[in-house]
Amino acid sequence: MDDERTGPLPLDDQLCYAVYSAGMAIQRTYKPLLDELGVTYPQYLVLNVLWREDKQTVGGIAEELALESSTLTPLLKRLETAGLVRRTRNPDDERQVIIALTTEGRALRARGGCLADALLAASGMSAAELGEINRRLKRLRDALALQAG
Repeated sequence: MDDERTGPLPLDDQLCYAVYSAGMAIQRTYKPLLDELGVTYPQYLVLNVLWREDKQTVGGIAEELALESSTLTPLLKRLETAGLVRRTRNPDDERQVIIALTTEGRALRARGGCLADALLAASGMSAAELGEINRRLKRLRDALALQAG
C-alpha cells in the first residue's frame, strides 16, 4: 500500500518551488518597467553589476551573477548593440574583455530605480519585510553554495 508521506511533497509545500515561482512573479512585475528601459531582466542584472562598479571583465561579471562567461557573452553583445556598454580588450591581457558603461548605460541607472518601488507596491509588503526575506534567502543561498563546493 502506498504511503503518501513517502512521495514528493506537493509543489506548494516545496521551498524550491516557492523561490522559483516568486522569482518568476517578480520578473513579471518588472517586465513592463524593463520594457520601458529597453532591456531584459538578465541585461538589467548585468547593468546593475556595472552601475555598482564600472569597467569589469567578462569573467568578473559572470562570477558576480553566477553565470558562465559563454552565457554572458551574447547578453553583452546585445547590450553593446543597444549602445549601453562597450567591450574592449584589456591592453595588459588580450585574453580579457573589459565591459564599460556608455553614457547611455550610465544614464539608465536613474530610471532603473523604479523596479524596487514597483516590487514594494505590488507585494503590499514593507521595505523592512522584503529586506528580511532577502537576507534569509541570501543566507540559504550561501549555505547551499558552501555545501555544493
